[in-house]
Amino acid sequence: MAKPTGFLEFPRRGPTPRPVPERRTDWREVYAPQSDDEVRLQAARCMDCGIPFCTQGCPLGNPIPTFNDHVYRGRWDRAAEALFTTNNFPEFTGRLCPAPCESACVLGIADDPVTIERLEYEIVEHAFARGVVEPTPASSDGPRVAVVGSGPAGLASAAQLASAGYRVEVFERSDAIGGLLRYGIPAFKLEKSVLDRRLDVLARSGVVFHPSTPVGEDLSLEDLRAHFDAVVLAVGATLARRLDVTGSDLAGVYPAMTYLEAANRAVRDAAAPSIDAAGRHVVILGGGDTGADCLGTAHRQGASSVHQIEILARPPDERPADAPWPTMARLFKVTTAHEEGGERLFDTETLAFEGTDRVERIRLRDRATGEVHTQPADLVLIAAGFTGPDLAPLGLEDQVWRTERDTLRVDASWRLDVSTPGAPVFACGDAVRGQSLIVWAIAEGRSAAAAVDRTLRAAPSGLPAPVTPYASSW
Repeated sequence: MAKPTGFLEFPRRGPTPRPVPERRTDWREVYAPQSDDEVRLQAARCMDCGIPFCTQGCPLGNPIPTFNDHVYRGRWDRAAEALFTTNNFPEFTGRLCPAPCESACVLGIADDPVTIERLEYEIVEHAFARGVVEPTPASSDGPRVAVVGSGPAGLASAAQLASAGYRVEVFERSDAIGGLLRYGIPAFKLEKSVLDRRLDVLARSGVVFHPSTPVGEDLSLEDLRAHFDAVVLAVGATLARRLDVTGSDLAGVYPAMTYLEAANRAVRDAAAPSIDAAGRHVVILGGGDTGADCLGTAHRQGASSVHQIEILARPPDERPADAPWPTMARLFKVTTAHEEGGERLFDTETLAFEGTDRVERIRLRDRATGEVHTQPADLVLIAAGFTGPDLAPLGLEDQVWRTERDTLRVDASWRLDVSTPGAPVFACGDAVRGQSLIVWAIAEGRSAAAAVDRTLRAAPSGLPAPVTPYASSW
């Protein structure tokens, strides 16, 4: 185990963000590196509990006490070996996951939890630096599987299947592979070189990528079912939730993801069209992580002012009684984007967008007092989540069952009940679960891959057993 008294000796210390005036001028990742000695002391805080609730709190079941002990003892390669058994992409979760494992950490009952998310980051970065992240041998004669969608669920499914000897091809409607990792997550949280580095490993493992290939246009789902042995749909939940109030059709009102995609494209190519917040009064409707991503992006574009509006009351600073340990409680969160400026309004309802042809202000109501006021706004970003997958391009609107949440209904083998003949179709990620965490997307991509393996092979090739889909997806 890690140092038995480490949790008593060392306080929690995460990485230090770069100074606000510096980081607001660029798109590089926010945190400065920690030294190996600092990281080892953080791993030493792990109590190696008899029942590792952190592992149970992680949808991937990461062997957290095991890799913590290896890090503490400086055994970086063994830490990576342990982590890679359950997590295909710790470089993504170590940057983007809200860390339900830390909410379940036993140390967190009476103290600050172990910095598990950052330890994942350090392990995988050491692994790449030491050259131990190697592609799996490519197969030339295994069954063929098409994966539709190249976000974390699709990439995880592709990685698992390739490692088991399948010939995998990934079809992506956008012009570049990565899904939300490419164009939805700002570069200050995930530099795209990190994504490209992983895609290179997958390509050298035999995964074939087809960007700019929207299934349902030149290439139909039925074409895939005719030419592949199985199809995995990892198309996400891309239908943005609208805000049905007066003025929502005014110019200057955008879904958050439309704004973030344009901003990411502009960072990648300065000549790309952008929805620029420079010199504008920005209002973000939604208090979650997507809203915070919009906030940090608007700061870097030079917005005159930024207000983030949340319809719910301000979350508590400490775990409430109705969300006991080890559950993941909704707590007040200050991200690095919030540290950079802007104002947050909680318990505030949006009544209308006002203006002539373009939005000029937004009318709001304080739900606690009933007071109504207007806020200048010439750029409004709606970060209110998503309603489900867009099945129209796939021609599946009338062929598959949906849940009450408008997500895809799959059976216990992650399989869709498609009415037409052809190769079996599986689904995973946000298309099944609904808008959720990156760690759930990876976990479900792995489970769908295992289900494909058990369906196509008389003797499964050793992929982990598929996990039963989320209950409300049935």
